[in-house]
Amino acid sequence: MVFSLEGKVALVTGGSRGLGRADALALAGAGADVVITDILVESDSQGQETAEKYGALQQVMRASGAVYAEKTRDEIRAMGRRSAAYKMDVTDKAQVAAVFARVKEEFGGLHILVNNAGTLDHVAQLESQSDELWERDLRVNLTGAFNCAKAVWPYMKEQDWGRIINMASVAGTLGGFGQASYATTKAGLLGLTKTLALEGARHNITCNAIVPGIIGTEAYHMSSPKMKERMEARTAFKRPGRPEDIAHAIVFLATEEAGYITGQGLHVSGGIDLFTF
Repeated sequence: MVFSLEGKVALVTGGSRGLGRADALALAGAGADVVITDILVESDSQGQETAEKYGALQQVMRASGAVYAEKTRDEIRAMGRRSAAYKMDVTDKAQVAAVFARVKEEFGGLHILVNNAGTLDHVAQLESQSDELWERDLRVNLTGAFNCAKAVWPYMKEQDWGRIINMASVAGTLGGFGQASYATTKAGLLGLTKTLALEGARHNITCNAIVPGIIGTEAYHMSSPKMKERMEARTAFKRPGRPEDIAHAIVFLATEEAGYITGQGLHVSGGIDLFTF
């Protein structure tokens, strides 16, 4: 069986690196036209100000050159697929609506939404959790996905077909020490996923979530060797997953063959939730 996304248009938020970049390339590899959105885009003259607004991790990624939105767009075009890279802040409802309308007009539809944009640099025990970063994480990780789903919903209803895939985390199912805001938002995404699945079924719209574990992204490799060793020891495979492991699962959930799967949180976590010792 060959899973094909020919004729579909996908949009991946937070697609300039890591999981989002891998998702965009895999969707294009399966035949979809792909739009990448991110707050950081290589040619943006205000990139430094944007990075400073959204925290330390964004600043590090920009400073290190780990911003590949337009590069990913060009790689997808080289595959023979249509692609675009747009600067978009998922917390800005007006901006989200404008970008989605532009995609609908220029690409002729919008069939697949991957809500990947997220923050993960707020690490502190409860007493030291920043009120400001708590609110930022809620806006980006949870409300951002809501904003995007709400914007794409009319287009999916109109075409009587849609796939929404939310990027959750094992922090949302297991909790995360020092990750109150992150774990809370990822758990919230699972609730949003189930509700959208219920409401979307009558319109042939499925909504599922990916629940990643330890994945070898740029952010992961910034961790200390000792921390990485501890995290990898929790998995059944004793190693991190690859971004492509997540991307392949997303491609499947976006296909026609997965049309009877909805409201699920698919763990792609290397057995991190098993009793490993």
